[in-house]
This record gives sequence, structure tokens and C-alpha cells, in this order.
Amino acid sequence: MTMSSHQSLISVIVVSFNTRDILRACLQRLFSVTEGLRLQVIVVDNASRDASADMVAQEFPDICLIRSGINLGFAAANNQAFLQARGDYVLLLNPDALLEPEALQRALAHMEADPAIGMGGGLLLGKDGQREPSARLFPSLLNEVLVLSGLAAKYPKSRFFGRFDRTWDDSGQATAVDWVPGAFALMRREALDQVGPFDERFFLYCEEVDLCRRFHAQGWKILYWPDVVIRHTGGESSKTLESHDFSSSGSQLTLWRMRSQLLYYRKHHGALVARGVAALESNWHGLRAWRARRQGLQRKAEESERIVALMREAWRETDGGRTSPPRPW
Repeated sequence: MTMSSHQSLISVIVVSFNTRDILRACLQRLFSVTEGLRLQVIVVDNASRDASADMVAQEFPDICLIRSGINLGFAAANNQAFLQARGDYVLLLNPDALLEPEALQRALAHMEADPAIGMGGGLLLGKDGQREPSARLFPSLLNEVLVLSGLAAKYPKSRFFGRFDRTWDDSGQATAVDWVPGAFALMRREALDQVGPFDERFFLYCEEVDLCRRFHAQGWKILYWPDVVIRHTGGESSKTLESHDFSSSGSQLTLWRMRSQLLYYRKHHGALVARGVAALESNWHGLRAWRARRQGLQRKAEESERIVALMREAWRETDGGRTSPPRPW
């Protein structure tokens, strides 16, 4: 393969937290499917307890390894890596994300074909090959209602009900979107430098949504490329944490999600909308608990009551979305 006089360098950033074996598989796959590309790989280890960092040091000595003494969270850990990244492009890659052959080559080609693209993401496929949310609308009260009510899940092919995750779009066409998940996100360094790093108040969740809002505000396009395919397990780091309430999917830390949600809405939509979002979820689950009790469904009632209590806690801890609790969460 002939090299151009200036072949773009891609800085690949992987943030690791207690995912040693998955991280190893991710890195092995990365190197096996990126022949011909110039890579700088940076792993930030968020104080893992499973010797993830030692594994990287021993098995991948050419990788730039950053060992953090505490769990910085996703945003702050990536920001540490941005300081070391020398690439023309920066790729965020989750340790539970496995690139399909040609995925990164295609993403790079798309980026180089249109200098107005600031960030792009691909098609995320779950363990079972099912399409995961890969191209999304920004959060809003309406989108919260559609997801919370179950209408989005019930009518995925509807352009209205399926709007948040674009579940209606099976065209296979590249499209400009509001935001793409941080499991795989290729960014133009020039755009990142202009927009600035992640907002570190977001420990986990909403940080990439916030960053994408800022890309849009500076006039950069964000693209979704369905021909760029990534296998994604999802939630692997979260599963290693004990004594936290998980969402029904088992992979999302409910309290952390609520804190980040309140911080996000307060930052971008103001106090009134942040209060509205908290009231929406609390009242929804309050009604669900009341109905479940009347039907004798004890477990369902307790589940909803716990969510109401968690939202109250998240509201108190963030002062209604004003401040981020001390790290690590």
C-alpha cells in the first residue's frame, strides 16, 4: 500500500475501568483491522482494580498508557488523553467496542471527503446483531415523554414516536444528526481544538451530547455513517460497580444518569426545563407505583418508588442541575 506524503494520524483514545479482558480484545481487534492507517493509541486507566493497566503495559508496550490514581469518569479521562493526542483526528473508542474490518478506514475517508464534518459515528450493533441507538436527536421534554411512556419502543417505525433514536430510518444512508454516542466517535482535531474538551462536570452520561451541542454551535456537522460498523456490548464498566441501582437494562447507573440529565438540562435549557424533566419522571413513576399497588404488584411498585427517591436524591445532590457532585461519583 503506497503512503501519501502526509497520511493522517489518528489518535485513538480508550478509557478503561475494570474491563481488562474486554479491553485486550478491543485493542487486538483495533490493530488487526487498521492495516495501512497511522495510529497513536492512548489508553486512560481509571484506577481499575483488575490490573487492566498492567495488562496494557505488558502486552501493548507501544501504547501510550495514562494511569489515573482515581476514577475520573469518562469526560475528564478523555480530556487527559486529549493533551497527549497528536493526531489530525481523534477517535473515541469504548473498550467494549470491536471495529468491523474497514470501519475506521471508511470513517476516515468520509471525514477527508468533507472538511465541514467535525465528528462522525457509525452503526453500533449489539451482541445479538441488533441495531443499537447510533444516531440521535438532542434530549428534550417531548423526547423524554416519548421514551418514558414506552411509545418510542412501541412504534419504532414511526417518524414521530421513533424520532429520538431515529429507529424509523432503515435507509442505510449517511445522514447529518444531532449527536452520536461516544462508544465510537471520530473527531477532527481542528474542530475539537475550536470547541474545547469535554465538560468535566459530567462524570458519566450526557458528556458527548453536551460536546456535540458545542460542535453544532460552532458550525461543524455531525454525521452518522451506517457503512462504518462497530460491535458494541455496552455498559461493561458500569457492571463492575456494586451497590448502585441499575436501570431495567442492567447497564445504566440510574442515579448517575439522573444527575447528568439534570446538569445537562440546566446548562442548555435553564432551571424551568430541568425542573420539568425531574417532575416528569417523578410523577410518571409515582403514578406507576400507585397503580401497581392497587393491582397488588408489589415489586413493580417498589421499583417505581425507588426511581422517585433517586430523582429526589439527584435533584438535591446537583442543586437542581446547578453543580456536579465531587468526583468520583
